[in-house]
Amino acid sequence: MDNFIINSDVSVEKKFDSYPVTVRPKMEALRALVLEVATGIPDLGPLEETLKWGEPSYLTKKGSTLRMDWKAKAPEQYALYFKCTSKLVPTFRAVYGDSLNYEKNRAIIFGLKERIPKGKIKKCIKAALTYHTVKNEELLGMG
Repeated sequence: MDNFIINSDVSVEKKFDSYPVTVRPKMEALRALVLEVATGIPDLGPLEETLKWGEPSYLTKKGSTLRMDWKAKAPEQYALYFKCTSKLVPTFRAVYGDSLNYEKNRAIIFGLKERIPKGKIKKCIKAALTYHTVKNEELLGMG
């Protein structure tokens, strides 16, 4: 969209710079998916890219906060995090079952050596970025 606006905090780039050389491309690819999805949502409004709890985070007025990170305590994986009290992860489970790896009701986990199932993850990202407009729809409009 030509009118898409992203407000990016400079601390986010520093965070991406801090990831190990084997992790950074994975995190940047996940970020690119978020931005790709956001640009395709009509009337989304500005997307704020910032750090929350030290993690790259994406916020919109219409959505639920979406975070991502890699942690040294689990070096072979990285994740997309969602608000655990939302319907997001339970809905992803209902729609995609065991084809995605989850951490309770808070995250989708990716192995560093696995390919991200882009089509599914894009739908999950869209549901998060538009959560307040789809939260009352059956399966958040993903079904």
